[in-house]
Amino acid sequence: MFTLPPTMRASVLQSKGVVTLTDVPTPDVGPNQVLVEVASVGVCGSDVHYYHDGRIGDFIVAQPMILGHEASGVIVATGRDVDGGRVGQRVSIEPQHVCRVCPQCKAGRYNLCEHIEFYATPPIDGAFSQYAVIDTDFAHAVPDCLSFDAAALCEPLSVGIWSNMKAGTTANSRVLIAGAGPIGLILAQTAKAFGAGEVIVSEPQAARREQATSLGADVALDPAQTDFSSPDLRVDSFIDATGVEQAISQGISAVRGNGRVVLVGMSPNPDQTLPTATIAARELSVTGIFRYANTWPAAIKLASSKRVDLDRLVTGHYSLAQVEQALLSTHDPATLKSMVVPGQAC
Repeated sequence: MFTLPPTMRASVLQSKGVVTLTDVPTPDVGPNQVLVEVASVGVCGSDVHYYHDGRIGDFIVAQPMILGHEASGVIVATGRDVDGGRVGQRVSIEPQHVCRVCPQCKAGRYNLCEHIEFYATPPIDGAFSQYAVIDTDFAHAVPDCLSFDAAALCEPLSVGIWSNMKAGTTANSRVLIAGAGPIGLILAQTAKAFGAGEVIVSEPQAARREQATSLGADVALDPAQTDFSSPDLRVDSFIDATGVEQAISQGISAVRGNGRVVLVGMSPNPDQTLPTATIAARELSVTGIFRYANTWPAAIKLASSKRVDLDRLVTGHYSLAQVEQALLSTHDPATLKSMVVPGQAC
């Protein structure tokens, strides 16, 4: 019989650049929620932004907050209206709570919920902690063949799935992706899993270009040595995973008429300039993405079958006491995915 502890250990962002390991109250479990003992949490670029800058756009860290939203673990307690048989299930956490009644939710676009609460987005706590609470239907059961790291990384894989859906990736699509960081590599693998005939990655770092081709990209280009306006490089869609204005402009110049452009990367400049003449003349469809909706079943299948190999992205493990080290590790070009393991000793 599991006894809910009154407190738990958590790594807390106290203010910009200050993370401490401390005891905090164990979260209450609502009627339709489950309590998950956290097994693995990926470090995301958004965590790093909040650590270094204390904000992302209008989202400002105004009070202590637990970071981390790419999470997996084991259900250890259930709410009043949840089947107690769920206790012991290994799960991947879809880290959001939505109202389910606003117009966006009712239309199935719950990622655009007017009242959304998302892990590690101020003021909502994330999962760099011993336990986390989530709505039962957003605790997705995973098979034993899926590692806890991979189960946690179903979150960025969902970004890859949502982006490729927006890009219309299908059999024989020719897709250009800017950036071979963790998201870019996931985008490339997902595009191949969607049946893309050719996946081209643009990346300035030679080591990451090698990683891209080793993970399934057909071609990896150095943007400094590439003429993106060449007719030989015409693609059906372009997905940007950099947020860099130059990379976005280069990618758009490579898209054929009636093609699609999907903006994924976070930019420090909210008012970037786009090549509107090219967009208009070629009738390009340009969209952004904001998280995802209804992607977890596909993510679990792709990860479990190794059609997208998430474990190969993991480059380091850290304890709760080492969260600051994990956040700083992302500055190393050799780092892809740093994972925080709450149960790991220092």
